[in-house]
Amino acid sequence: MYIIVVGAGEVGSYVAERLSGQEHDIALIEVDPDRFSQIDKELDVLAIRGSGTDPGCLELAGLDKADLLVAVTANDEANLLSALMARQAGVKKTIVRVESRRLRRPEVRALFKGASDHLVIDPDEEVAEQVLRLMEYPGALDVARMAGGEVVVIGARLPAHAPLVGVALGALGKELEPDWDFIVGTITRHRDGDDQTGEETTFIPRGNEVLMEGDLLRIVCKSRALKDVTHRLGIDRDMPTRALLLGGGRTAQMLAEALISRGLDVAIIELDERRASELAEELPGILVFRGDIVDADMLEEADVGGQDVVIALTGEDDSNVLACLYAKDAGSRRHGSDDSLKTIAVVHRLKLLGLLETHQVGATLSPRTATANSVLRFVRGDVGTVAAVATYLQGDVEILEFAVSESCSCAGSTVAELHMPHESLIGAIVRDGKAQIARGRSTLRARDHVVVLAKPESVDRVTALFA
Repeated sequence: MYIIVVGAGEVGSYVAERLSGQEHDIALIEVDPDRFSQIDKELDVLAIRGSGTDPGCLELAGLDKADLLVAVTANDEANLLSALMARQAGVKKTIVRVESRRLRRPEVRALFKGASDHLVIDPDEEVAEQVLRLMEYPGALDVARMAGGEVVVIGARLPAHAPLVGVALGALGKELEPDWDFIVGTITRHRDGDDQTGEETTFIPRGNEVLMEGDLLRIVCKSRALKDVTHRLGIDRDMPTRALLLGGGRTAQMLAEALISRGLDVAIIELDERRASELAEELPGILVFRGDIVDADMLEEADVGGQDVVIALTGEDDSNVLACLYAKDAGSRRHGSDDSLKTIAVVHRLKLLGLLETHQVGATLSPRTATANSVLRFVRGDVGTVAAVATYLQGDVEILEFAVSESCSCAGSTVAELHMPHESLIGAIVRDGKAQIARGRSTLRARDHVVVLAKPESVDRVTALFA
């Protein structure tokens, strides 16, 4: 597939990087000269300096042969115009990033009337939904629901007290026989074992691998088994009842509205006086503080140490990190435990992930992965069988949900007979709304939904099996 990505920000560059290594040809358009120079050196794509609304730039990017245009700049109007120009040139598939509510009105949708392959995405909304899922399972680093919620892929780093530490997968398999409720899909581990500061590698475990403290596991499980799985991971906790949101932007407002509907006690700290007043008017029942999220006095006034969860949502990574570090310390001082208060930070620079993990800040989210999941599902859906996709900030693995069609060659085959690529694993099969953990003897049937974990280099071969 030939794909043009307009905008090389955190979302566009991540999407381009993910797709360029998987047999797709990518052209990336970026107007900022510094950002252009950076991506031209780092990514294996055709880099075009200019605007996605400039016909000349689109022509240089190969608009006449493009199968898909993805417009994800920070400018809604520019994204929409790029997509309209692509449609006029005959590009059949378009994806646009639109944050403004006024540009989601029926009059704007009418511009793409009859375009079935057109997707509108909103990074703020995607991040808010991810935060909600994490709050349902405090202690998890990521949560992906698949196959209508019947299968959950949950990621967590094993603390020393976790029952899974020291367990061999072979022994775990014998314990779970005959009807497994979950399976360890991937392990992300420091290359030097006990050295928790070195580079990490992600692999799909085979044989009698022994789980270690500090391992980042992604477990595929039946939804009914989540309580058992979170206990084994050492992260079983109650849903928070008090939440402090740091930053009052669109994501925070959407999240606050959802938390209020669930009965949580919610407070927000917002620096801008005008925005703070707007939030106080639009969100009755929420306590809004006006101040800086890295001001210790402000955080203490908002009772940061007494919260169940603190979520940093500003566009400033440094502030988000510092505020979460302070919140963790305040919770520890209040309760005498490092585990008493959970933090979730939105980050844009992935180089900060190591710092956050070192200080056990908690879960981290990025608009780039939240949005990329929607884009990748749209792209993978070109074969007609991909129902969902999940990617992660930590660990180079994709989770894909396939719908087995009547004409699929895999229908009627056992998992063992498929000869899956080595760096992939069928984790679960959902049939008639009931989930089962896949084994070598499991047989696939038409209309099954199949959840697969795959390293990037195996995704195309896995997708071809279900085409």
